[in-house]
Amino acid sequence: MGKRKSTRAKSAPKKKVEKLDTLFCCPFCNHAGSVECTIDLKNCIAEAACFVCKESYSTKAHALTEPIDVYGEWIDECEKANEGVEQAPRDSYYDDDGEYA
Repeated sequence: MGKRKSTRAKSAPKKKVEKLDTLFCCPFCNHAGSVECTIDLKNCIAEAACFVCKESYSTKAHALTEPIDVYGEWIDECEKANEGVEQAPRDSYYDDDGEYA
């Protein structure tokens, strides 16, 4: 008599990993998809640059640095620079009745 073959449990299907964005909205000119992040691991430099208004930000990079990390640091630095600065009131194009002036 031989051994019975055991039934193997089927493995769960692998989850697809969603890719993170590599193009972002510029914090200065607000153009969507105009900021591109490049990471140079050889020189340990990461840069985010807008190709519309030519603003850029660079920081140190390491093996785990992703484009979203560089963009997030840039946004954090912008918020830190604007901390305590009051925004000027915008001119309203509408009068008190809600009609275009």
